[in-house]
Amino acid sequence: MLSINFSNGKFSVEDQSTKDILKNGHFGKEINGILFLEPEEALYMMDVRNATCMSNGKELSFNSYASKFSKKSKFIAKYLTYKDWRDRGLIIKRLSYGFIPPQQNQMKRYPTTELKLPTYTMTGYFYSSDLLTIVEDKEKGREIYEQLWFGQYGSYKAADRGQLNKLDIYETLFLMDHHVLSLKNITKGGLVKAATARRHDFLKLYSVYKDWREKGYVLKTGFKFGTHFRIYFPGAQPIKNDNWVHSKHVIHIFPKNSRLLISEWARAIRVAHSVRKTFILAIPGSLKEKKEEPDYILYHRKNKDIQTPEVDPPKYCMLSLSEEEYIGGRELAGALQAARNMKLDLVLAIADRETSVTYYKVKQIELPKSEYQYYEIDWMQP
Repeated sequence: MLSINFSNGKFSVEDQSTKDILKNGHFGKEINGILFLEPEEALYMMDVRNATCMSNGKELSFNSYASKFSKKSKFIAKYLTYKDWRDRGLIIKRLSYGFIPPQQNQMKRYPTTELKLPTYTMTGYFYSSDLLTIVEDKEKGREIYEQLWFGQYGSYKAADRGQLNKLDIYETLFLMDHHVLSLKNITKGGLVKAATARRHDFLKLYSVYKDWREKGYVLKTGFKFGTHFRIYFPGAQPIKNDNWVHSKHVIHIFPKNSRLLISEWARAIRVAHSVRKTFILAIPGSLKEKKEEPDYILYHRKNKDIQTPEVDPPKYCMLSLSEEEYIGGRELAGALQAARNMKLDLVLAIADRETSVTYYKVKQIELPKSEYQYYEIDWMQP
């Protein structure tokens, strides 16, 4: 039977046979002949390997130790995510363990192109209750739709059914900013006021829309997928070879001063994944990030073997979360910054109410000449 000691707030192993078994499984850290375990390592041994833990001559149970931290943020969520990774035969360590640093950050570069807008000016009428603009010049409205995919000419997926181009609020403000559109019934200031009255974060969403649009991307509503926008890469047009062009990416804006329930946030990622779309997270704004270190470093697989701390750099770092928890934009931005500093991709591990753990891999996007932070988030099967 595995034997663990608990004394002076530390878990340790001196029994040689137990030490050999645990060291072979890459548990603990040996100092002066004594193997010291982190709390989650000791709890895992008690939970899964039926280890005996003695403290002052009495056996220490899982709850007698863990209950002392019942009010500590995410204590059980951290344990459950640790346990799940270990149950998969993979190695997981605290950041304090130390690790071989990776060589470089692995960022995904997105292409950009110059957006060439027309030199003419269109006129339109803005319907404030709908946050929608109707373009008055039918020919210009059709041209800017077909060539640059602004608005919706005719009907959705049926441009020949109608003669009007309808611009959403983001397209309207963008074209006004670039002096391609003027409105007969409202000023730009009035338009922004109407939009922010409807949703307080309008300008943050618009700043992301503008950032991508100016780099050649086409952004349309992501309503059907539970996100703010769907994205088409540069060169996309509304109709191609008589077939509707489907987007492959969606983008969701998460301002640093906002907070969101994890279950709601994860639902949007799941929807995107179910329709085979890449989920992009945008974190706009310049608010100072809250320092938020990931909980663990993760070792993964290499070929048919597993990575080990002694010879391999870690593959990821992990932030442990629970289903009913709220996460803030500043906290997430802080964890992502810490991951970048360690040159690791971040994994979000979410423990649900059944203690099942779902993983999402977060990879930074390099969008040239952008001041904002963008990340691809994909469902991950370790």
